[in-house]
Amino acid sequence: MNEDPSEVTAPLPAELADRRVLVVEDDPTVLEVATTYLEAAGLLVSTATDGIAAMRAVAELPPDLVVLDRMLPGIDGVEVCRRLRTTSSVPVIMLTALGSTEDRIAGLEAGADDYLGKPFSPRELVLRVLSILRRTIDESVPEAPFDVGPFHLDVSARVIRRHGAELALSVREFDLMAYLLKHPRQAFSREQLLRAAWGWDFGDLSTVTVTVRRVREKIEADPAMPEILVTVWGVGYRLEPGEAA
Repeated sequence: MNEDPSEVTAPLPAELADRRVLVVEDDPTVLEVATTYLEAAGLLVSTATDGIAAMRAVAELPPDLVVLDRMLPGIDGVEVCRRLRTTSSVPVIMLTALGSTEDRIAGLEAGADDYLGKPFSPRELVLRVLSILRRTIDESVPEAPFDVGPFHLDVSARVIRRHGAELALSVREFDLMAYLLKHPRQAFSREQLLRAAWGWDFGDLSTVTVTVRRVREKIEADPAMPEILVTVWGVGYRLEPGEAA
C-alpha cells in the first residue's frame, strides 16, 4: 500500500461528487489507508471500527456504498452484510484476508456486491468503488422502460418488477437480471456474464453462481427447481421469462 493517493484517479465526475462511502475496518492502518485514498478520489468518507457501529452509522446517515471488513469484533462482516440486506440495497464491497473460495462465497451469499482480498492495492479499491457507484447512476441516454413477460425493467430507475411487485435486488443482482431481461431466451456462459453484466474482464466465476442463486430465491417458486433462470448444462444460464399474466 505504497501508492501515491494523488495519482489514484482523474477528477471525480460531477454525478459522484457527493457520494458517501462508509469504511468499516478494525485495523487502524488499513482504515487510514482506505480513507485517505477514497477521500483523495473526491468521495465523502465516514468510518466505523466494528459491526455494531457500522449498523448504527448506516441507520443514522445512509451511505451510497459500504467497504466492509469480513473479520470484525462483535458482529463479523458477513453478519453485518446479511443484516443490511434485510433493510437496504446499498452496495457492499467486502475486504477479506481469508483466501478460500468458501470464505468469498460466504460474503457473496450474504449479499456483498464485490470482494477484495487483503493485502490490496488502494488504487484497485478506489477503482472498484467508483465502478460500482457509476453503475448506480445512468450516465447515458435513459433507456425506455419495457416489459418482458411478467417482468418490467426500468434501467434509469434501477427497478425490476414481477407481476407489479418490485424485486429487492442488490446492485450486482440487478445488473445480472437486467442484462438477462434484455436478452431473454439466450444462453450465456459465466465468463460472458462476468463481462457483459458487470464489465469484469477477469474474476471469480463463483460470483456468477452465487448471484444466480440469490436471484432465483427472489423470482422462482422453487429455487431448487428453477423454471425462469434456468441452467443450460455445459454452457451456463438462460432466462425464460414466461408470459405476462
